[in-house]
Amino acid sequence: MAIRPVTAECLPAVLALRVAPGQEGVIETTAQCLAEAAEEPTWRPVALCDGGQVVGFAMYGRFRNHRRVWLDRLLIDRTYQGRGYGRAFLGLLLERLFAEYRCDSIYLSLFDDNRQALALYESFGFVSTGERDTGGEAVMRLWRTP
Repeated sequence: MAIRPVTAECLPAVLALRVAPGQEGVIETTAQCLAEAAEEPTWRPVALCDGGQVVGFAMYGRFRNHRRVWLDRLLIDRTYQGRGYGRAFLGLLLERLFAEYRCDSIYLSLFDDNRQALALYESFGFVSTGERDTGGEAVMRLWRTP
């Protein structure tokens, strides 16, 4: 399994990623994410790959005028959900973010009704900060463990 930058080579596969029915409102499409990343150079969109197959997408970064490191998006394609990819890639992404940014914590946000994602994030140690982001999503934080 590997985390790779979104390149021209894998772009069609990234754009073809879809969430499962019922999940459409909980995360932006990959096209929307890539457009956002094009406007904000601090965002890093990445393809989540198993061998040569793109199975998911993530986007992370640090806001320009903000000290917080965000795992802003994590999406596993509907055909690969339920196979452990979300858990495996979340672990790899967290390792990458802590190493790349040398930060003491990582933030993310999610809608209150996204119970499956909430359970996954809590299993890694994310806790609610009590804050809401600009879209009304609940903010969670993971502290680096020594």
